[in-house]
Amino acid sequence: MTVQRLFNAFGYLLITLVLTLFAVWAGLALLIVQPVSEVFSLALAIGVGGLTLAALGSLYLRRGRRLLLSAYLLMAAGSLIWWSSLEPSNDRDWQEDVAVLPHATINGNQVTLHNIRNFTYRSEFDYTPAYYDRTFDLDQLQGIDLVSVYWMGPAIAHVFLSFDFSDGQHLAISIETRKEKGEGYSTLRGFFRQYELYYVVADERDVIGLRTNYRNTPPEDVYLYRISGTREQARKLFLEYLSRINELKAAPEFYNTLTTNCTTTIWTSSRVNQPHLPFDWRILASGYVPQYLYESGRLAAGSESFATLQQKALINDKAHAAGITEEFSTLIRQP
Repeated sequence: MTVQRLFNAFGYLLITLVLTLFAVWAGLALLIVQPVSEVFSLALAIGVGGLTLAALGSLYLRRGRRLLLSAYLLMAAGSLIWWSSLEPSNDRDWQEDVAVLPHATINGNQVTLHNIRNFTYRSEFDYTPAYYDRTFDLDQLQGIDLVSVYWMGPAIAHVFLSFDFSDGQHLAISIETRKEKGEGYSTLRGFFRQYELYYVVADERDVIGLRTNYRNTPPEDVYLYRISGTREQARKLFLEYLSRINELKAAPEFYNTLTTNCTTTIWTSSRVNQPHLPFDWRILASGYVPQYLYESGRLAAGSESFATLQQKALINDKAHAAGITEEFSTLIRQP
């Protein structure tokens, strides 16, 4: 086979791959978003698949190539135009736990967080909503804790931060999906603009206590690690979070399972501090984020091995013993 033929074969394979991948994406988008009725959306997805097969066949059979590829390109352009028309919103019929948007007012070193969530739970889905406002002094911000929550093996975790103030206050901020009533979370749907991005600004008795004391199907293991770093680094990251919270109140954004999730968003925000932690596959395999931070010297571990540190970081038993009381944050941090 000549070099020219090899080049042509590679080109055909590349075109086949691109057309196939785009068709898979477009078909899934139609099936998941359903811009029209369920039946018509299914028909459109089948049409995309059929047109793609015909276009690919024309590449190799050299029959009707111009017509079929032109039709494919029109389909692709229409899909992209429709996709770009999907816009995030703050005005939907939200589930009660994400119905209220937090925001911050900054006045020098005094920062007031509005709508801090502090629900009273009787079970995971039986609760009394409650919110409060609180003012924090940036000069008292002394550190950050990393919370890592597991429920389906070691590779996947929900990761969020809690900001520690020297006056005994703790403020947890968890980056999550904002779901509408009747809507459940789906990793696949998270790729297709089905959820808005939401920062849960909460009392630790709520966002940590919910996971340690009330979620049972499945139960969740909650680990609390201290992040190493200076007060100035903690201050910069906290202010970056507040900026993003206010931005989302003014202009909502979509959550994305891969690019805009609980760990990638933390990693992106942490770029305010240099040297920035390099991107690593473990940021996507979120269950390994604590180990990655440990190996990078970003956890307060002393000379302890990661296995020892991880064992000490598990707080479920402490949280159960503490109960959801005023001393909750203090008691889950006791040795």
